[in-house]
Amino acid sequence: MKTYKGIIFDFNGTLYWDSPKHKEAWVEFSRKLRGTPFTEEEMLKYMFGRTNEEIIKYAIGKQPTPEMVEKLGKEKEAFYRQMCLKDKENFHLADGVVEFLDFLKENDIPRTIATMSEKDNVDFYIEHFNLAKWFDLDKIVYSDGIIPGKPAPDIYEIAAKNLGLKTEDCIVVEDAISGIESARAAHIGKIVAICSEESPELYKSIPAVSSIINSFREFDKTLFDIKAKV
Repeated sequence: MKTYKGIIFDFNGTLYWDSPKHKEAWVEFSRKLRGTPFTEEEMLKYMFGRTNEEIIKYAIGKQPTPEMVEKLGKEKEAFYRQMCLKDKENFHLADGVVEFLDFLKENDIPRTIATMSEKDNVDFYIEHFNLAKWFDLDKIVYSDGIIPGKPAPDIYEIAAKNLGLKTEDCIVVEDAISGIESARAAHIGKIVAICSEESPELYKSIPAVSSIINSFREFDKTLFDIKAKV
């Protein structure tokens, strides 16, 4: 069985199951921008894994000004963070994540996060989830206004480079179709889909997905080359 040297995580809907909150925030802003909320299909195809600029562009049907992107994006993300803090019962890393990250740290397996969240949200997660315990914060890749959104391969290519690894030596864990396509386009060695929001049937229909899990407790730890040091 082929083994891998490192792992790259999507964050939203993967390490932290917050998709309903992002949906609610974008539904409100869709009403504000165009008078009608996003449909489930629209959110699946045009929202998850995309930059705020791309989502706003889709919603209004034209290229938004940088000022509009900054203003609306900050409003939406502030609303989203308020919802996270209010929902104390669900404001935690997903089932099995802490134990899995401890395993990666104990075995010195290279790891990072590649998320289309913007810096304010990334800083929010770092603070509240103590991500510095498991991750080198300088290696986390996030939406900086320059990196193209998923499904472009750039974010996973940069993440692998930050780990000092070839993309084919990395595993990616994703929940979004656009993220899976991004990992495929980056020639990631193995793509694991996690069912945080969607059913396994959706991922079974995607050839790039080689494994499907419902929780990080199900992750096959023998996939790693434990002896590999980079």
